Amino acid sequence: MNTALAEAVSVVLLGAVLAWAVVRPFGLPEAVMAVPAAGIAIGTGAITLDHARAEAERLGPVVGFLAAVLVLAHFCDVEGLFRTCGAWMARWAAGRPVPLLTAVFALASAITAVLSLDATVVLLTPVVFATAARTGVRPKPHVYACTHLSNTASLLLPVSNLTNLLAFAASGLGFTRFAALMALPWLAAIGAEYVVFRCFFARDLSAAAPVSRDAGEAPGLPLFALVTVGCTLAGFVVASAAGVEPVWAALAGALVLAGRALLRRRATPSSVVRAAAPAFLAFVLALGIVVRAVVDNGLADALGHVLPGGSGLPALLGIAALAAVLANLINNLPAVLVLLPLTAPAGPGAVLAVLLGVNIGPNLTYAGSLATLLWRRIVHQHEHGVDLREFTKLGLVAVPSALGVAVVALWGALRVVGV
Repeated sequence: MNTALAEAVSVVLLGAVLAWAVVRPFGLPEAVMAVPAAGIAIGTGAITLDHARAEAERLGPVVGFLAAVLVLAHFCDVEGLFRTCGAWMARWAAGRPVPLLTAVFALASAITAVLSLDATVVLLTPVVFATAARTGVRPKPHVYACTHLSNTASLLLPVSNLTNLLAFAASGLGFTRFAALMALPWLAAIGAEYVVFRCFFARDLSAAAPVSRDAGEAPGLPLFALVTVGCTLAGFVVASAAGVEPVWAALAGALVLAGRALLRRRATPSSVVRAAAPAFLAFVLALGIVVRAVVDNGLADALGHVLPGGSGLPALLGIAALAAVLANLINNLPAVLVLLPLTAPAGPGAVLAVLLGVNIGPNLTYAGSLATLLWRRIVHQHEHGVDLREFTKLGLVAVPSALGVAVVALWGALRVVGV
């Protein structure tokens, strides 16, 4: 296949895969389009078999890690962790919208960082709906906070987001050094988001609850789940220091919680497999191959001409802004797959700037991240409308604010912590 035709085929395939992921006709999974598209890319010669195999091998450990974290988050829910979170939020807020928003920010940030953004979108969002209904406050600010923080608050740890796992592998950093460099940008971005939410939703947050409602009896603290998660996080640090892939620590934590649920007959082998989301894992692998085809056929060269060089503050701002724009054009997962090979030679600072752009930037549009698309479906299931204009207006304020302060914080962290 000649270069022009290969480029056209790969771009069309990527467009089809992303369009399917956004629309999901008949509720079919993303992999229904992505896997055949990857096969077509290989079969037509848009990507060589060797390059497709290399991409699958590169993504293999990341996908395995993602599967383990998804299982871990699911069985934390089975253990009652999110019910406890809902009860705590209701008792803390006591019908007051601002304290509830603060509680949502705190919990969503912690859950996103430790259990990944999928846990915040899939497991915490319904709890926030229920808590708002129980306390009688308007749900909009708190529900919107779930989607914004599932993206913004996923900056802290390599385990917080699939994009982080990819950036972690490309950065050459250890687990603790990655977290140390991202801690200040994480706090700065969350703080900026909180200020924006307090101003943007001032009317909703000033409305008192119509009635005083009982928060209900608090369920017991799921100590087993908390201890398992804590040990898993410690395992990440030890594994990274020992040069062992962190997927093994994640797998151990997932097996402990899943095994406990199986022994107590609260799960079946098939439910464990479903918790790992095999269709989504296939989508990630197939998408990686399709994106590699686009990169091989000219996108890398085009971006190389506009990508800023160096690790100074202007360069980091330019890299993060470009990553944010690209994430909203082609989704953040393809964007990070495209940009990491181009920025890795410049060092960890450039890689982490890409991560800021692809994690914070998707709060601007629905299509910016898969998490936002999933959040939109969950909101619709609760019969709560999402206004596209309002979502975009919020993003136009929140994204530049959070991204700007996060990049400045990263620049400072690189000089204080070092690489």
